[in-house]
Amino acid sequence: MIQGLSPVIIIRTDNGLEFKNQVLKEYFDSVGISHQVSSVRKPQQNGVVERRNQTLLEAARTMLIFSRAPLFLWAKAIATVCYTQNRSIIHRRFNKTPYELINGKKSDISFLYIFGALCYPKNDREDIGKLGVKGDIGFLIGYFVDSCAYKVYNRRTKKIMETMNVTFNELSAMDFE
Repeated sequence: MIQGLSPVIIIRTDNGLEFKNQVLKEYFDSVGISHQVSSVRKPQQNGVVERRNQTLLEAARTMLIFSRAPLFLWAKAIATVCYTQNRSIIHRRFNKTPYELINGKKSDISFLYIFGALCYPKNDREDIGKLGVKGDIGFLIGYFVDSCAYKVYNRRTKKIMETMNVTFNELSAMDFE
């Protein structure tokens, strides 16, 4: 239960198999939560969730188009939208962000950058030797929830890397090509 909010009494989910299992049923029974399942192919019954998913998808689509990012990064874009919105959009009823409601403190958003921003991650993972390349060209594609690191798509290696040692250039043209 979130402090100051009502306890969860009912959870309504779609007919997804991830919600129809014995472990989850036993947990709901142990904490006194009623589990309701919506009708098949009736998204109207999950109105709030479906609207939230649509909002996340629209924002992610906009970010991918604006940054010219490859479409295989769609999941990272959605995760980034969720991460930033939970720390920046204020809930009208409580006048707080979702992050504040859950954690009881304001989140630090000073480290947030534009999705797809050109960046230069320091090459601190490989043995680069004396004359090796110390940095790469990359693009910001997200944040790690459990650490202060950034998710960066490395242009040279074509891999997603976790790094804190990165310099950003948000004013340059964002072009993944």
